[in-house]
Amino acid sequence: MLKEMKLAGLIMDSTTNAPVIVLKDLEDKEVISIWIGLLEASAIAVELEKIDLPRPMTHDLVKNVFNSLNIKVLKVEIADLRDNTFYAYIHLGMDGKTFTIDARPSDAIAIALRTKSPIYVDEDVIKKSKKMDLESIKEVGKTDGSKELKDLLERMSPDDFEYKM
Repeated sequence: MLKEMKLAGLIMDSTTNAPVIVLKDLEDKEVISIWIGLLEASAIAVELEKIDLPRPMTHDLVKNVFNSLNIKVLKVEIADLRDNTFYAYIHLGMDGKTFTIDARPSDAIAIALRTKSPIYVDEDVIKKSKKMDLESIKEVGKTDGSKELKDLLERMSPDDFEYKM
């Protein structure tokens, strides 16, 4: 059974210095946290902060391709948690047909935010995930104000998002 959730915050784990996505159910009863990489966090933060970059990031490109091909993101699903790894799917609709694409949760959430699509989490994933104190998570429409994450993002330039070989 799936439960709809929303992004409650993007915070930094003070122990590991890793970014963490915090999802909270619509009734504010359950929360899950997903540790992600710095580049993935910056892609989400750019959307949350509505930062206008001179060139599209990968998730913006995917959104643009979907729009050009008249593909709708129906929902994002965090479907499984195995060996401390979350698994997600992006559910798409086009011409009356549906498609499901395997994705990393951070990518799926970044695309859901850009396309204003709902995020669902399997109830088994909620049961298996590490529990966070709901009182410690503030409801926000953007990053939670974590000074470390904001400082890092402010120091980054568009060139930092390019992969260099």
